[in-house]
Amino acid sequence: MKEQIQVELIPMEEADRKQFILDNQEAFRYGARDEFGVRSEHFEDGEEIISKQTIGECMDMKGAEIYRITLHGKNVGGAILHINTETNHNELALFFVIPTVHSKGIGQAAWKAIEQLHPETKVWETCTPYFEKRNIHFYVNCCGFHIVEFFNSKHPDLNNPNEFFGESSDDEMFRFEKVMK
Repeated sequence: MKEQIQVELIPMEEADRKQFILDNQEAFRYGARDEFGVRSEHFEDGEEIISKQTIGECMDMKGAEIYRITLHGKNVGGAILHINTETNHNELALFFVIPTVHSKGIGQAAWKAIEQLHPETKVWETCTPYFEKRNIHFYVNCCGFHIVEFFNSKHPDLNNPNEFFGESSDDEMFRFEKVMK
């Protein structure tokens, strides 16, 4: 029988902000390099799939909950949650596990801890880039999410039906939902 991984979700301290961003970028960079090789046109910010600005905006959203995922006191990942206390339709805005500890059950254990942290949630939502096969597998096959939308250059923007989501395949994303109640 496989040993149960025990992770903790520790609220991020402001002094850890810079390292949190760097760790997040490394996790996403790893996925892109794994899929496309050393250099790819898919990078948002020079060498990054996800820019410091994008991560910072996600962290700075009103009501964002930012957690370090720790295992035996060591930082092994992170999560940013956007919790809507009125609708209980919540978002897993960013989630990552440091690549050196992939495939050890840490992501699944962290996701279970997030669900336990917010049992009032009716629906969880998240997105991932189209090329992140590892993430797609994780959300669908390990965590019980369902793909509900594919953002691409043919997909109209719901806020402005005369515009489309992205101009190139670099912008393509899958949106997932997990109905809890």
